Amino acid sequence: MKHFKTLSEYFEYLELPKPEHPMFSVLMAKENEILPCPKSSSPPITNDCYTISFKKIIKGKLNYGRTKYDFTNGALIFIAPRQVLQWDESVVAEQKGFSINFHEDFLQKTELALQIKRFGFFSYSANEALHLSPSEEKQMESIVENIQIEYLNNQDKFSKDIIVSQLFTLLKYANRFYERQFLNRKELSYDLLHKFNHELSNYFESGQLQEKGIPSIERIANKLSISQRYLSDTLKKETGKTSIEHLQLYLIDQAKNILLKPGKTISEVACQLGFEYPPYFSRLFKKKEGLSPSAFREKYKMN
Repeated sequence: MKHFKTLSEYFEYLELPKPEHPMFSVLMAKENEILPCPKSSSPPITNDCYTISFKKIIKGKLNYGRTKYDFTNGALIFIAPRQVLQWDESVVAEQKGFSINFHEDFLQKTELALQIKRFGFFSYSANEALHLSPSEEKQMESIVENIQIEYLNNQDKFSKDIIVSQLFTLLKYANRFYERQFLNRKELSYDLLHKFNHELSNYFESGQLQEKGIPSIERIANKLSISQRYLSDTLKKETGKTSIEHLQLYLIDQAKNILLKPGKTISEVACQLGFEYPPYFSRLFKKKEGLSPSAFREKYKMN
């Protein structure tokens, strides 16, 4: 798999104009302009750069992998360093929007370098893009215009600080707009929770728990054809609990049923539920239920 260590190498591969700065680039389509399109297809590749890309298709279509996504209303995509990228059949005649690309080292010695990993949407997939309303588009474009002014100006000692500050502002707005998107898609969020629980139920009932152990969130997300981070963020917004917390609650519910059956030790119950270390099971049970597995069993016997 090809890996690009510099922004210039990456842009050369994409057949895009050479960046003005060795570690930072912004491309923006003005009112009567069209955004430069990268090469039409690519096998899996990786690079050391962040990408913030707003796509609004005017004519043609845009596919990622084997799935078609609707970019006619405008969608904001976030890509982190070393994420695997692959696209095909990118048959786009005209597209508007902007594309900001910067090497991870560009953020060195800045506050954003410490904060950027807090923005979970860099781990989302293309189909989990942020869809902007017309007013949100204008807000984002205004910020990017300010970034482009600094990018095209003669560089001085203030340029990087100003650009990074504007990037931080853009990411904070994106966070706000994602919150709005989650709230506006409550029906979709509820459906995702139902699918999550259904997948867990199938996993337990098929006997895979004893064979493979507790399923990872990544495995469940892959089964649901979404990214791990998007799954957790969506469930958190809808229910107040992350995907890991939902998995733990499911395990505890199963544990309570098994504990009420005679003839099994606490260690055997933990083993049956896929816990490698019984003490961890006991600590988790007490944390969620307020009493130990043994105390829970005794309490039931007393009732």
